[in-house]
Amino acid sequence: MRRERKKIRERGKLKLSRMFQKFEAGEKVAVVREISLKTSIPKRMQGRTGIIYKKRGNCYVVQIMDNNQEKKYIIHPIHLKRIKNLK
Repeated sequence: MRRERKKIRERGKLKLSRMFQKFEAGEKVAVVREISLKTSIPKRMQGRTGIIYKKRGNCYVVQIMDNNQEKKYIIHPIHLKRIKNLK
């Protein structure tokens, strides 16, 4: 089993701008797990894209298609990355 690692210059750092980022309902996001934090996000969700459904407390409910089924996950914003729409 291979462990996930951070790059050497990113070790020990938690970006506060990622922790406090704001999203609106309908925005597209990618799930990028913060390895240094304990999470309940399954490994297979890493890199998946979804749509913000609503905000719940400090976290967001994200709709993700998983094997032709629409699933909703509650994810903290430190694990989310905004996807810019190309027009």
